[in-house]
This record gives sequence, C-alpha cells and structure tokens, in this order.
Amino acid sequence: MSTAALIVAAGRGARAATAGGLPKQYTLLGGVSILRRTVDAFLMHPGIDAIAVVIHGDDRDLYDTAVGSAGGKLQRPIIGGATRQDSVRLGLQALSPGGHGVVLIHDAARPFVSDSIITNVIAGLQSSPAAITAMPVTDTLKHAGSGHTVDRTIERTGLWRAQTPQGFHFGLILDAHDRAHSEHAVGMTDDAAIAEWAGIPVILVEGAESNVKLTTAEDLRMAEARLRAATASETRTASGYDIHRFTSGDHVWLGGVRIPHTQRLDGHSDADVVLHALTDALLGTIGDGDIGQHFPPSDPQWKGAASILFLKDAARRVAERGGRIVNVDMTILAEAPKIGPHRAAMQATIGAVLNLAAERIGIKATTMEGLGAVGRQEGIAALATASVELPRTDS
Repeated sequence: MSTAALIVAAGRGARAATAGGLPKQYTLLGGVSILRRTVDAFLMHPGIDAIAVVIHGDDRDLYDTAVGSAGGKLQRPIIGGATRQDSVRLGLQALSPGGHGVVLIHDAARPFVSDSIITNVIAGLQSSPAAITAMPVTDTLKHAGSGHTVDRTIERTGLWRAQTPQGFHFGLILDAHDRAHSEHAVGMTDDAAIAEWAGIPVILVEGAESNVKLTTAEDLRMAEARLRAATASETRTASGYDIHRFTSGDHVWLGGVRIPHTQRLDGHSDADVVLHALTDALLGTIGDGDIGQHFPPSDPQWKGAASILFLKDAARRVAERGGRIVNVDMTILAEAPKIGPHRAAMQATIGAVLNLAAERIGIKATTMEGLGAVGRQEGIAALATASVELPRTDS
C-alpha cells in the first residue's frame, strides 16, 4: 500500500515575526530552512513513497530555493488555498491520481519530527482508518473568565495535545475534506477534527515533546539554540591493540572474566589483553597517552593487578573531559579458549564499568588459522575500538 506525505506550508506565519517578514517555513535554522528540514525527514524515511508540499501562490521562488534540489520522492509543489483546511483539501486532490493507500499530513513548521514517530503513525493505520501523533496533557489546566481570573480547573484526564503527522486512509480523508467543503463546515484546526466530523475513528499514537511546532519568534530562537547544542559536540573514534604470550597456569583473564585454560597469559598485571586494548582505545579518544604511561610495568603496585582498574581509570579520564562513551568493539585473536560461552559475562563486566548496554559492546573472536605467534598458540591478542562523544573545542 503506497504511502504519501502531504506537507502543509502555505501559511504566512505572522506570529513568528521573522526578519523581513519571511514566512517562517523558509527561515533558516542552522543554515537550513525549516521547510527543507521537514521535507528531509520524510525523504529519508523508507516507508514514504511520495511527498508533496502545499505552498502559498506567492512563494514559488522561496520554495525552489529551499527544497527545489531535493528530488527523489518529492513531487511538484501544490498551490494552497485561503485556509489550512482549503490547502489540505487541494493538496489531497492533487495527490489523488497517484492511487496512494494512505497519507500522512504534516505541518511544515514541525522540522524535528523523528523517524520513529512517522513509523508509528504508519503502523497505526494498519488497524485504524486514522492515526494521529499526540502527547498526553500533563500540566494542570485552568479556565479564565473576565480579567484573566481563573474561574475553574479543567480535568485533564483523557486530554491529549494533537501533533502531526496525522495519518489517514487516503480515500476516506479526501472524501471527508470534499464533503466538509461542500457543506461549508469550516474552522476545523486539524485534519483529525475533519475525520471526527465525518465519523471516521481516530486512534492516538504517542508523539514526543521534541516534535514541537515552531509558531512564535521565541520558538525559533529556542530551535536555533537546540541545534547549536546538538552540534556542540563531536564523536571521536580510536583503536587499541595488545598481545601477551602464554606461560604455565590454569586460566586466562579476558574481558574481565576468569576463563579456565591450560595456560595463563604472562604480564605484569593479570595480562587481560581485551581490557588492555580497550583501555588504550579509550585513552586514544582523548589523546591521553597509553596504558603503559599511566600504569608502567616497572611500578610494583601494579604487579598482578586486575586490569579492570585500568579500564575504570580510562573511563574516569573520559568523563572528566565531559565525554560520553557511545560504543566499544573488541576482536579477540585466539586459537583457544572458546570465547562464545563467556561473551555475555564480558559484556556485563565491561558494561558495568563503562555504563553501557550490551548492545553497545561488541565482542568477537577469530582464530589465526595456525598462522603467526597466535596461530601457533604462543599467546592471545586483542583489537579494540571505542567511540566517544566529547564537547567540541575550537582547536
């Protein structure tokens, strides 16, 4: 079933009071127009097959500058009407020959709509003829009489704040709009209201506070600040490597887990090559030397030390720089022992130190097919990669 997206961008946005009176949907946020950000959200979603934008008749040049190069699923713009209700009806009529099964109608002034919200609205249409994204009302509601004096408190149970996108089976919402137009049923502020008026059942899909509609100049300022904050960090990736030879013993330490084996790894500490490689990877993200610099083998206090101490120190150093560890990934090079039975325990141990879920901790193992020192079972090696989000610096 083909899914279309109709983006409503024909308004004047007078309350936004933009510089030069520019309609707010063409105002730049972080160097990109609000409308382009909104269009891109639907262009990049795999569940959307076609996109059309309803614009004001005076805005074709502004539209072409903002999104004319988007291409792909984006169709020619549609000229809207005097009201939002008129614009949506004209947009649906223009899309009708495409034979779409469902349509998502979205305000151009909601540029922060997420993939998950779009996905959830589409999913809602599998069981209902209409599904809209909304947020439950959490604030206490007051009704004001004359002079802005509160005359009563309104019960908020069951109240939701409607957002967009609002999804519908295409034929039903087009018929509802056409009927409302012919019967002069005007003044409905969203498409769900028209669906309700036409007797179409509408279900609610929970949205997000971030899916805000930019209405006032203050909204625009807050959106700009939000984008600046989102780009005020950078992600750094670094790698680490370690290898230790075997010596006589009955176990090895790998990833903070004691594993029975016919030999042990030789080292000043517990010789945990996985944690050593990971420690170096984390230190690499902040350019803070390596494990040998911070825990030199010449220092007797680290004799036989648990390598989890080294990992904790690296995590502390990252945190002190305002960093957040995004994910880590390790590859263990060994002919034996088998790593698979111990993977979950390693993830749990590392995750507890780095405050990471198991899905952000990759642990893989491979043999060397009998090649090299590891292949001859003279030792075990490990490779590690870490990604860390850090505050951006001018340097």
